[in-house]
Amino acid sequence: MAPPINRQRVRDLDVRVMRAGSGEPLLFLHSAGGLPVWTPFFDKLAANHDVIIPEHPGFGDTAAPDWIRNIGDMAMYYLDFLDGLGVGKVHLVGHSLGGWTAAELATRNCTQIRDLTLIAPAGLRVKGVPSGDNFIWSAEESVRNLFHNQKIADAILAMTPSEADNDRALANRFMAARLGWEPRWHNPALARWLHRISVPTQIIWGANDILFPPVYAEPWKAGVADARVEIIADCGHAVTADQGDACAATILSFLARS
Repeated sequence: MAPPINRQRVRDLDVRVMRAGSGEPLLFLHSAGGLPVWTPFFDKLAANHDVIIPEHPGFGDTAAPDWIRNIGDMAMYYLDFLDGLGVGKVHLVGHSLGGWTAAELATRNCTQIRDLTLIAPAGLRVKGVPSGDNFIWSAEESVRNLFHNQKIADAILAMTPSEADNDRALANRFMAARLGWEPRWHNPALARWLHRISVPTQIIWGANDILFPPVYAEPWKAGVADARVEIIADCGHAVTADQGDACAATILSFLARS
């Protein structure tokens, strides 16, 4: 069952937050798709951890402040978020845009992070290997290209979104464009600073990712000291949905060791 959505004050923002479970805190930063649906993947994490999932500023029902202009600003915002959260060090997990944000945060300050898990993160480019471009995909392509299991895509496409759902999706798209339009889904300077990530780090990727091909894991492994890479078979970009059980098991195993 999905936990209730509460709000947390961060600077001048009221931010929507889902939270469930108990144990060491785990902060999950979501993708450009917005605040995620609570799935069995999150239940598995919450069985062992206090799982905290905030909505990024500008996404869904959370306001878009003019002081968040780029991914660096978003990373600094999450340092403020952690200060206000007051739970001490967290296991930091980020997916896609959230993974990029988590990595940018970690290059700036790791003092409140126990370890870092990046799930198919944006943020880097591999020369000669183009990424997908979800800004120009059709609505159907945007869904289908995220999943290896097309039955999940079929189910999503069969849904009739409410007016509120459409409003949130539009807000997500506008804010994603602010953060990832130019240069497309990466920060050319980020690779130079990955060496500053000083906590145990795991990179998880779907073997069939169309948006960011799995070869994109290589510069993360090269740039972050002792980073480990796990490639999940039969899995697209939406790793937590496509192979939620395998992804959760991979994360929990890593957290137990680190």
